[in-house]
Amino acid sequence: MKIAFFGTPAFAIPSLSKLIASSHRVVAVVTQPDRPRGRSQQRAPSDVKTVAVTHHVPVLTPERLDDSEFLKALQRLKPDLGVVAAYGRLLPAEVLTLPAHGLVNLHASLLPAYRGASPIQHAILNGNELTGITLMRVVNELDAGPILAQAQHPIGPTDTTVDLERALAHLGASLLLRHVEPLIAGRLTGKPQDDAAATYAPRLTKANGQIDWHMRAGSIHNQVRAMHPWPRTFTYLERDAAERSGAHEDTQGDRYTIHRTAVHVPGSQESVHVFSEPGRIHEARGDLLTVVAGGCTALDILELQASGRPVMQTRAFLAGHGIKPGMSFTSRTSP
Repeated sequence: MKIAFFGTPAFAIPSLSKLIASSHRVVAVVTQPDRPRGRSQQRAPSDVKTVAVTHHVPVLTPERLDDSEFLKALQRLKPDLGVVAAYGRLLPAEVLTLPAHGLVNLHASLLPAYRGASPIQHAILNGNELTGITLMRVVNELDAGPILAQAQHPIGPTDTTVDLERALAHLGASLLLRHVEPLIAGRLTGKPQDDAAATYAPRLTKANGQIDWHMRAGSIHNQVRAMHPWPRTFTYLERDAAERSGAHEDTQGDRYTIHRTAVHVPGSQESVHVFSEPGRIHEARGDLLTVVAGGCTALDILELQASGRPVMQTRAFLAGHGIKPGMSFTSRTSP
């Protein structure tokens, strides 16, 4: 089979690699144009383009998918099937009709749950214990095509978006390869989605990383996991005027990025009733940095980072910063 592959980030690499190694022929990889990356903001190819070039697969990087030259180039290749894995753009009708057997998409949720750009993050954010991958037909409506196959995957209590993306990428690649031939042979027709049961996972913004300490500790812990590696969760430390003008100017605005947490389990001599004011630092010594959250719960911060500084584990961080019990984290910067 001649396959046109649409994908951009690392999530798509296992599927592309399996297709290249299979008996099928990847006639083109369609990926997004080179973009500025990193601190230097130098233009760099997508992860998928790098793999395609390594395997000498032709690459198309259209700025617009309705561009006539791109459409002609794709049409000349006469693909039997189009495969989409995290391409990052909606495909117009002109593209959907080009492959003889249409296009299929690997979506990182158990559809119709979490249609949209960030299904993995929202599954973690909502405290789900189960997710999966869906192979579906591509239609004009967002992630609404008939379901061809699904595979489930558990979400562990410490899993981050990075962990799940890696697992689901490989799960999806295996699911895809098992179903390409039945699909082409007409033995796989698909099951319509229940649109009434659909939920949505909109694209994240930096604001999604801001911690609201009035949420319960479990919800904040889920937020920290979901926002890793982007946009990361963050908070601000409130200090009184003397502290802000004194020895703590090295904190560069008192903004802290929270990298790893655990829900605090009160000790035998500790009452949950002391957890009364969300954001208040309850304990700050040794390996313990415990912050009060909503609903008489508390969160242990295990790794954090001051602005412009490296990520540090709690013990090392507390040794070099003037954080004490009674101080408070807040959702807004101090005046």
